[in-house]
Amino acid sequence: MSGTAAEDPGTQPLLRPFSPGGPGADYSSIRKSTDSDASVESRAEGADVGRSVEDGVGRSVEDDVLPETAVLGRNLGWSSAYILIISRVIGSGIFATPGTIVSSVGSIGLSLLLWIAGALVSWCGLAVALEYGTMLPRSGGTKVYLEFTYRWPRFLASTLVAVHAVVLGFTASNCIVFGEYILFASSKEPDPAAVRLLAVALMTSVTVMHGCFLRTGIFVQNMLGWVKIGLVAFMVAASAAVVVLGYSRDFDDHGTASRQAEFPTTWDGLWEGSVWNWGIVSTALFKVFYSYAGLENVNNVMNEVRDPVRTLRSAATTALITACSLYFLVNVAYFLVVPLDDIKESGELIAALFFERVFGPTFGRIFLPLAVAVSAAGNVMVVTFALSRLNQEIARQGFLPFGSGFLSSSLPFGAPLGGLLVHYVPSVVVICIPAKNIYSFILDVEGYPGQFFSLATSLGLIWLRTKRPDLQRPYTAFLPAVWFRILLSLALITAPFVPRAGEEGSAHLFRVSYALVGISVILFGVLYWLFLAVLLPSWGQYRLEEAADVLSDGTTVTRLVRVPREDNT
Repeated sequence: MSGTAAEDPGTQPLLRPFSPGGPGADYSSIRKSTDSDASVESRAEGADVGRSVEDGVGRSVEDDVLPETAVLGRNLGWSSAYILIISRVIGSGIFATPGTIVSSVGSIGLSLLLWIAGALVSWCGLAVALEYGTMLPRSGGTKVYLEFTYRWPRFLASTLVAVHAVVLGFTASNCIVFGEYILFASSKEPDPAAVRLLAVALMTSVTVMHGCFLRTGIFVQNMLGWVKIGLVAFMVAASAAVVVLGYSRDFDDHGTASRQAEFPTTWDGLWEGSVWNWGIVSTALFKVFYSYAGLENVNNVMNEVRDPVRTLRSAATTALITACSLYFLVNVAYFLVVPLDDIKESGELIAALFFERVFGPTFGRIFLPLAVAVSAAGNVMVVTFALSRLNQEIARQGFLPFGSGFLSSSLPFGAPLGGLLVHYVPSVVVICIPAKNIYSFILDVEGYPGQFFSLATSLGLIWLRTKRPDLQRPYTAFLPAVWFRILLSLALITAPFVPRAGEEGSAHLFRVSYALVGISVILFGVLYWLFLAVLLPSWGQYRLEEAADVLSDGTTVTRLVRVPREDNT
């Protein structure tokens, strides 16, 4: 490749050294190729595409500022990166959570306000992810950022990310929604056993496709992503037609038309019934945030993205604008078509009620709910794709059992099958938990621990601004947005423990159970680190050191080596 850092910052190392050459120094001797043609050419010449620098296997944390090409090559262009984000964001959330949100906060106005607030907060989080992602353009996302920023206590950041990814890095909620909507379309009651069977079947199929047929999996998830965007746009258009034509249908079991939706026409009516308790609002916000979750999805797979820096900035911003617009319009569509009381009682089937009212009991109940199920399946595909890469990066760093072998490699089918299996097992376990309303609980458990990582990355970004001015930042986050994200993360961490009026001790304990589970996972990570990195080395009189190695498929890995301590150390 040719060009300088000034000409093409997306393909250059992002560390500005204090050398006589200055910022314009020639890095061509160490930089990695970032386009697909060059990576294919280097592999053809027998080069080790997993290496960070030309003169050896680079696994130092400082190498994170250098683009790295995966052994799989750079298979993701702009459109694939955009779909990887938007298909992750638009999953089951917008089709399932509005009913539970309105039921908890009580009014249309407060519900819409939360969706707008979710977009603004998501922008703050995206700004942090964009600065980190363009500054450290490596696969792994939060793992890379925390390891680079928090190097002491040694191995703690890596261990916490590893435990969180393995224990809570599951894909269960969208699998469950897939099963519910398939059964709803078949006019069957959503039997819990049948829902879980369909959910496990979906998870298994996606794992096999991504693990054995890499390019086919990318093609299918791209296709499902565009179908999903079209579906949401179609819902908005359908609600507009209902308003313009004054036509909607709602049928009971006997085919008799039922009551019509009445959207409030006054300001007071819009906010009637609002519940402003912060504990309730924060729980609803978790569900909104879940619906926006995934804007950082490409950060986990940067090693496979062509022109990663430029693609990340453009695709992520476009996806946020798309999601914000569609989410607000779809919520308005629900309120225009479905009566508020029905929405509050709909649970996760609000979209199915919408389709049935607009298109009747045949088309509305069968074909369009199937489209929602397909949308949920598309979300499962992109989440599995990204999290399997995160698991692979964790394994490459040496923090998973047997991670330096099968779990780190791309054998035998040229895909991270080990990382996929690490993702598959906890997902199936969570899907099979025989608990009522498991969907809402999963959303809360997934969202709560993430606030600790959001807080850590946001604080770390401000710290790096002061301590590491030598780092090039192709994207600079708006500082007030970063501080707002810090304050909000603190508020959301404490919110579950704010008591509600008239709430007894046992009821309060049950309500905060999701937060206690999340905190338990983080504490388990701390204890695991303490045992692995502190107590065992102390008892065994050794210290842990990192040694780089290369697997047979060209993947560079880190092995944790026990080095005997000297008597005086």
